[in-house]
Amino acid sequence: MPSALRRIPRVPFAFQVLAALVLGIALGVVALQLGGDAENPNWLAVTLDTVGSTFVTLLKAIVPPLILLAVISSIAQLRNVSNAARLAGQTLLWFAVTALIAVAIGIGLGSVIRPGLNSGVDASAAQDPSTHGSWTAFLESMVPQNFLGLTASTEGEVSGGTLDLSTGLTFNALQLIVIAIAIGVAAVKTGKAAEPFLAFTESALQIVLKVLWWIIRLAPLGTLGLLGNAVYSYGWTTIGALGTFTLAIYLGLAAVVFVVYPLLARVHGLSIAKFFSGVWPAVQLGFVSRSSMGTMPVTQRVAETNFGVPRHYASFAVPFGATTKMDGCAAIYPAISAIFVAQFFGVNLSVTDYLLIVFVSVIGSAATAGTTGATVMLTLTLSTVGLPLEGVGLLLAVDPILDMGRTATNVAGQALVPAIVAKRERILDVERYHAPRGLDGFVADDFLSEAEKAAAAQEAPAPEAGGAEPSEAGAYEKVPARD
Repeated sequence: MPSALRRIPRVPFAFQVLAALVLGIALGVVALQLGGDAENPNWLAVTLDTVGSTFVTLLKAIVPPLILLAVISSIAQLRNVSNAARLAGQTLLWFAVTALIAVAIGIGLGSVIRPGLNSGVDASAAQDPSTHGSWTAFLESMVPQNFLGLTASTEGEVSGGTLDLSTGLTFNALQLIVIAIAIGVAAVKTGKAAEPFLAFTESALQIVLKVLWWIIRLAPLGTLGLLGNAVYSYGWTTIGALGTFTLAIYLGLAAVVFVVYPLLARVHGLSIAKFFSGVWPAVQLGFVSRSSMGTMPVTQRVAETNFGVPRHYASFAVPFGATTKMDGCAAIYPAISAIFVAQFFGVNLSVTDYLLIVFVSVIGSAATAGTTGATVMLTLTLSTVGLPLEGVGLLLAVDPILDMGRTATNVAGQALVPAIVAKRERILDVERYHAPRGLDGFVADDFLSEAEKAAAAQEAPAPEAGGAEPSEAGAYEKVPARD
């Protein structure tokens, strides 16, 4: 039986995901035909929602231990790196550079397309959002409320005259990063006594990464459920009167992903084709899951495995980018949305107002890092420019559709910037970046460049002398001497 199973051809992982995309759309259309609504969805819609949400829940469950262990481990490895502070500075700089370019594109599209004029949206849809962005949120969210940055929330629902309470735990990624940095620095300062702890951390990290890969293998199922549920829940009819606004947003997102990012990669000597094939696993998952944080484990694997970013740096840059690096949510979207609201309410924006939009988009994502979200970022932009916050309610109808493209753009940038910085600092594994991707969409973990293989072959003793034999990966392993 095992030999028979081995003869069954393996379906490439990338093909599995593409097939899941097509099948998810088809099942979503079927679910629409079966009828039902948000209050009473049909059985197929419930199944799709359950499959998709379960996959995202699994990803989010692995995020806290991944952040904690990866950041601590990265700091322990950075103690031997002389340019650690420079790496952090370069990361922040390129986060700002790409955000500046993205917001400029957003302002340009908003000014040319003018989505707020002659829109069919009813002014009665305008409403003040319940959650607002705040410039103090960044500082407040950095202070951990407990050891793991956990927050308990209780929700109540009245059913049959009885109040049903449900309590859940959520974690603040930024607080968890602060905690991990503090522990990592303390461990390094402690010295020899902390070596067992750091060894345990590295071992635990490897275990978490193995579990993560098992979850990633479920991506085709998650993609099918998430996309099918999206088609059923939102469809494309909700675009309606906001079609011009939706078009403007997606044109801006496409310009960033298909023009700006490839050009930046090319300028730094990186293949554009390899950028797209390498970042695809994170982009497709971000598109259907609409969660940068839920996609973060895959984004980090893309940065390390496909782009060749050293783990000690990727473990810092990717989690930090997942909370503050959002060209879709924090640059393109608030810029075009602010122009839409101004045009809808007949407010003329001055040069100063446009400069304020740029300022908020470049650094505002940090100010909303504790409560990252496009709506929170938009309220911060509108309040800074002095536009009516009620305008947020006009855009909520198409927000889920926009969020798919925004998240895909976010994760593409979160993977690319660490690669650019690593290339500039000459720590990028360029051979790995340009290596062919495997059937699962990733470069093999045991990949060795031809130069490394040649060096290993020269240094290794001859096999017949009882020294080394090449493994399947091309590396050399010690074997017992033969008689």
